[in-house]
Amino acid sequence: MKKIYFLGSCSTCIRIMKELGVNDSWEQQNIKTEKITAPQIEEMCRLSGSYGALFSRRAMKYKSMGLKEKALSEADYKRLILEEYTFLKRPVIILEDKIFIGNSKQVVTSVQEELNA
Repeated sequence: MKKIYFLGSCSTCIRIMKELGVNDSWEQQNIKTEKITAPQIEEMCRLSGSYGALFSRRAMKYKSMGLKEKALSEADYKRLILEEYTFLKRPVIILEDKIFIGNSKQVVTSVQEELNA
């Protein structure tokens, strides 16, 4: 299985999808138009080890909601991601039983290596 969770209005996500050759053989979910479900976020957590690993502290709402000053629990991370799509660090790529989170050069390189293996 090849699946990518992305934001269609994010130029970085679109660039990464082009770099990786994401096509119709991939399951693609634009998180703005198709909300993340509880089972989906639970599967991502199982693969990544924590909800915190999936949480974006770069989201504009992170600061505007005063979350920077709060100690957030795993339950808080899960709830926030389900309530507001911008809190998901993106893109999230799942290749079989491996998960790749975020847009760093290292993550993209790891995905390319996995695809070429």
